Amino acid sequence: MATYLSFLALVLVITIAPGPDSALTLRAALVRGRGAGLVTMAGVSAAGAVQGLLAAGGLGAIIVASEPLFLTVKWVGAAYLLWLGAHALWTAWRGDFAPDADESVPVGRRDGHGKVFAQGFLCNITNPKVLAFNLAVLPQFVGDGAGVPVLALYALSLVALGGLWLTGLVVLADRARAVLSAPRVRRGIEGGMGAAMIGFSAKVATTH
Repeated sequence: MATYLSFLALVLVITIAPGPDSALTLRAALVRGRGAGLVTMAGVSAAGAVQGLLAAGGLGAIIVASEPLFLTVKWVGAAYLLWLGAHALWTAWRGDFAPDADESVPVGRRDGHGKVFAQGFLCNITNPKVLAFNLAVLPQFVGDGAGVPVLALYALSLVALGGLWLTGLVVLADRARAVLSAPRVRRGIEGGMGAAMIGFSAKVATTH
């Protein structure tokens, strides 16, 4: 139990550190509201679960050990984050924000839950650092001889804590929307998130 609690403490520190998943989820909540933020969080969590189970089942090690596969995931992830960042910067540059427009249009009617979910899923699944973290950290807490169920428990605990953190961000962002809905503020949010995504893209691209 002490080992598991130590693992959760480490995961908590890692989870609250800024990253592409939190930036994307926060932007969705600020721009489109709580529904979009929660759906984005669900997409991120689903991808995190896939990566965790891949690591637990041994397939993650194969991906990381195979340079062509690892490089493919890395460059696809970097390109996707770059696209998200460029899109946000373009939105900020256009500046045609309609105050409160998003509040009256449910995310399901505007873009579709599927599209928002896919953005969160792709943001996480194409980040090789998530898989590498699972492979590097899990054995240090469970030992090399641990079975798949134990590894899966630890990996899914990482996903659960991450989901709780993102949910908290969504709730806070949704409450702040009334203050942050002014076009000038929206432009700053889009520009800041765009720059952050491009920075995360560069970080993923330099992952070894």
